[in-house]
Amino acid sequence: MAAQHVRKRRRPIGEINVVPYIDVMLVLLVIFMVTAPLLTQGVKVDLPQASAEPVTSSDGHIIVISVEQDGRYHLNLDGEKQEPLALGDLVHRVVAFQRLHPNTPVNVGGHRNANYGKVVQLIAALKQKDISKVGLLTEPPER
Repeated sequence: MAAQHVRKRRRPIGEINVVPYIDVMLVLLVIFMVTAPLLTQGVKVDLPQASAEPVTSSDGHIIVISVEQDGRYHLNLDGEKQEPLALGDLVHRVVAFQRLHPNTPVNVGGHRNANYGKVVQLIAALKQKDISKVGLLTEPPER
């Protein structure tokens, strides 16, 4: 039997084998997916003071919610400070006040050492009730 000569197919010169590059990209993707959540960790810092204009409303009404150091919420509607409220009651009162006075901004002020999670819970609860004008209060910088 005669030996058959098998010819290997040669690739054209301009064709690149991309399989190794895809493997490298997948490895890099996995590395970035694993390390990205680690990069979002924060460091404890004292929040800076900021200079800003006083808060005003077009119709003269104002809503201020204070988050105390111990995590309690206080609601201030047009200057009338309320007793400490639970989060659900506070949001209910803000929604009711905004129905009477639409477009009134909600300002959140927190004690410097207040639990940041309490502030985030408050803002999230307000956003769930479609209250979109939520701002954060700051103190003027010391000179």
